[in-house]
Amino acid sequence: MQKFFSRLAPVFFFLSVFLLPGQQVYAEPGLYLPVYSTTYDEQRDPFADAKAAIKLAQSTERNVLIEIGGNWCSWCKKMDAFLEDNPEVYRELHSKFVLLKINVSDSNENEAFMSALPPVLGYPHMYVSTASGKMILSKDTAELLQDGQYSVKHWLEFIDTWQANGNQE
Repeated sequence: MQKFFSRLAPVFFFLSVFLLPGQQVYAEPGLYLPVYSTTYDEQRDPFADAKAAIKLAQSTERNVLIEIGGNWCSWCKKMDAFLEDNPEVYRELHSKFVLLKINVSDSNENEAFMSALPPVLGYPHMYVSTASGKMILSKDTAELLQDGQYSVKHWLEFIDTWQANGNQE
C-alpha cells in the first residue's frame, strides 16, 4: 500500500502546483519556475513574458522583479550563483516576487522593450513593477554588494522593502 502512495506523490505534487486554483506556490531551489524566471534567452519575446509575469503576479499578489542582463554577463552569473548558494534569499525572492529575466546582448538588445524602461548604466540591473504594471523602482545591483560580494542582509532588506504590500499601487 505504501508503494502505491509513493508512486502517486509526483501526481499529487503536480496537481497541487499546477491545477488547484488559488494556491500560492513558493519556490524552493530546483522546483518549477516559469522559463522567463530562470534564464536569459535572446529568443524569447520580452513583451509576452512580461504579460505572463504580470498575470502571475496578479494571481499570487506579488510584485514583478525585472532582471536585465545576459549569459555573457559575469555579474549576472555571480548573482545567480549567490541566489543558488543562499536558499533563504532564493525562497524569499521567489515567494515575494515574480522574477522576469530579460536578455540584452549584442545579438538581441531587445530595444523596443528596453526603450520603455529608465536607462540602465550597468548589468545586471533590476526594476520592480507592481502587479498592475506600474514601475516603482530602478535598482543598480551594486547596491546589494558588501565588500565586493552580494550580501544576504542587503538582499533580504531589498526583498522586504519592495515586496507587494498594498501601499505601492
